[in-house]
Amino acid sequence: MERSDLELVIAVRDHGSLSGAALSLDVAPPVVTKRLAALEARLGQRLFQRTTRRVSPTAEGETVCQRALVLLQGFTALEAELQERKAEPTGLIRLAATFGFGRLWLGPALASFQERYPRIEVQLQLTEQLPDLATDGFDGAIWLWEVAGRRAAQWVSRRLARNQRVLVASPRYIKQRGAPASLEALQEHTCLIVRENGNALGQPFDVWTLHKARGNTPERVRVHGPLSSNSGELVRDWCIAGRGIMLRSLWDIAPQLAAGELVRVLPGYAMPDADI
Repeated sequence: MERSDLELVIAVRDHGSLSGAALSLDVAPPVVTKRLAALEARLGQRLFQRTTRRVSPTAEGETVCQRALVLLQGFTALEAELQERKAEPTGLIRLAATFGFGRLWLGPALASFQERYPRIEVQLQLTEQLPDLATDGFDGAIWLWEVAGRRAAQWVSRRLARNQRVLVASPRYIKQRGAPASLEALQEHTCLIVRENGNALGQPFDVWTLHKARGNTPERVRVHGPLSSNSGELVRDWCIAGRGIMLRSLWDIAPQLAAGELVRVLPGYAMPDADI
């Protein structure tokens, strides 16, 4: 039976006449008569008793009507659900990101996103190893381009935000030790070293490569200090506490710079190509 057949038997039962059913279905009465006769012939059952005054369902017809009503309600509910899904995004999103960026920026942003689209399930995996999106089943990864560049070139990539690594220290450190006047002077200062991303940049962690604001020639300096960690957040905390100078992404230290907890050191230098 098709949906139109279900609607036909319900209309005939509810109106008690073929003409009334035809009016509700917006068709001519002969069409209803012909369709009902064809349905009864196909089922091998008389569904309605016809008299000159009224059309009423037989026992078999009443059974068909009851089942038809349930099926039509199911159709209506299904259509409503599909329309709702069409209007509101649904599904699963799997993303990967580094621990620091994921916790500080992506986690809160995804929570707000999921609140806005409650039918979307979000899975965020934090890792320092860039995954293989196809093999590991991720929809996307948010990473620093300098780290992900070679592998990301195989994928569809978009720059989400510009970013640089800059030199910073706390006002307390500057007060105690002064600010370096040149890149070479960093060798006379205590520096805090971040050992993360598996040395994906292909150079020692204690060698910092920076560019002047106006110029593309890289300058390298080897720094030293008694404190280092693979946690950028921990190194940032050490820097705020006045334990040394660090080289860190603007996305990670923007709140501290705005609050005055950290200040730029050698502001004419930065490590470019750290876009997200």
